[in-house]
Amino acid sequence: MSCLVRLFVLPVFLVLSTVTFAMASPDRVALVIGMAEYEAVTPLTNTRNDAEALAETLTEIGFDVTRVIDVSLAELRAVMKDFSFRSETADLALIYFAGHGIEVQGENFLLPVDARPRSNVDVQNQSVSLKELLAVVEKARVMRIVILDSCRDNPLGGSIDTNAVVQSALEATDQATRGVGGLAPANPDRGTLVAFAAKDGQVALDGTRGNSPYARALMDKMSKPGLEISLMFRQVRDAVLAETQNLQEPYTYGSLTGQPFYLSGPPEGVAEADVSEPTKSWSKLRPDQESQLLALANLGDTRSMLGLAYIRLNPEDSRFDPAQAVSFLERAVERGSPEAQMELAKLYEQGIGVDVNEARALELYQAAADQGFADAINDLGFLHYQGGLGLRPNPEKALELFEQAADLRHPEAQFNFAALIDDGLIPDKGPKDAASYLYAALRSGSQDVLNLLLERPTMFAEETRRELQAQLQAFNFYDGSIDGDIGPGTKRGIRAAYGLE
Repeated sequence: MSCLVRLFVLPVFLVLSTVTFAMASPDRVALVIGMAEYEAVTPLTNTRNDAEALAETLTEIGFDVTRVIDVSLAELRAVMKDFSFRSETADLALIYFAGHGIEVQGENFLLPVDARPRSNVDVQNQSVSLKELLAVVEKARVMRIVILDSCRDNPLGGSIDTNAVVQSALEATDQATRGVGGLAPANPDRGTLVAFAAKDGQVALDGTRGNSPYARALMDKMSKPGLEISLMFRQVRDAVLAETQNLQEPYTYGSLTGQPFYLSGPPEGVAEADVSEPTKSWSKLRPDQESQLLALANLGDTRSMLGLAYIRLNPEDSRFDPAQAVSFLERAVERGSPEAQMELAKLYEQGIGVDVNEARALELYQAAADQGFADAINDLGFLHYQGGLGLRPNPEKALELFEQAADLRHPEAQFNFAALIDDGLIPDKGPKDAASYLYAALRSGSQDVLNLLLERPTMFAEETRRELQAQLQAFNFYDGSIDGDIGPGTKRGIRAAYGLE
């Protein structure tokens, strides 16, 4: 749900508010992969060094790091499976891959050391795709980052030529490369950033100074405290361009959440960002970084526009200027940002910085929902349930929207939909489904769900509680009786599923 207060109790279940939504203790996990000693394709010199050094840097700035070097496809998949499960209770999950990458028919594949690709089918069967890496981190609670320090395409269609000659401009540098022609553009889900060492269609240099230019810049910038993540990747780009004399331009794809985030910690004296108060969080940005944010906004970066708008929506900030916030949000809306659509809808609904315009607010909520923005879908559910912004009450439509938001891993919607199922209001779904949504809400990091299940478990039917115990047992969080009694053992399992034990 949004920062709008839509607090009321439906006749059948408790409505949670993300105004009080909280994450578990900040947790950052990273999977660092280095592939150098290839058995059947050209070995790489610096990828091992890059992976080892980056793992050390990430450890120093507070990440729980898993590193794998020169592993087979089977070993890599096993590590990915374990990391995927652990990343569900992390605020941030990051994957870094240094090695050979190949684009085949518009899809990106990363090669383990035992790959022996002779055809497109071989690549697909013997490699890990970017889509698979994105799936590994997709359930992290706040932010997901996949960094590829590898760029190699399939220049001969059905036959892989791993020794293909690079373009003359790169030959002139007398450096090895991790690619020929580059990777295909990425299109990750919202809240996920994919960073390429080289823009799609370019290649990444392996480097001649022990590490690749990209890895060196990445380690330098990510270890600087107080450097907001959007600005960090921008500075990485500038550093690599300078070192490679504009031959290699790093590029990022996707859109992160609209809250400030610092890989190496926030500025001195500033607390970590609170997801429920982006206006206060962005207001803590240093003046020099606000100037950089303005520059990025002028280049069309919608997240920067959002950050600037949030600053001007903080009544405690001297820069408070709702009308200017509306201007920034309108610019972001023009570029299709669903979060900007959602925030602007709230302003039109409440008459902040603009005159109240319910029709415009509803239009913006719907536009954000049409892009799959879970907060907007959930709010539309409330609007359809109670009637609002000119809508007549329509509980049937509301239930459809609640389910859609729940399936998009919106914690409040997951809990509420579980309650609806528990009350018998959702055809073809029963206690097992209700328990699955409750378990998912726990894993999503909802403090409200955690507290309610620990303090008021009997608000759910006994059979739903039994099924929740079975869910906890299936994931090795609970080994007691399946009896529906939420006692000390089950509560330990609930806390463990949430990520506290």
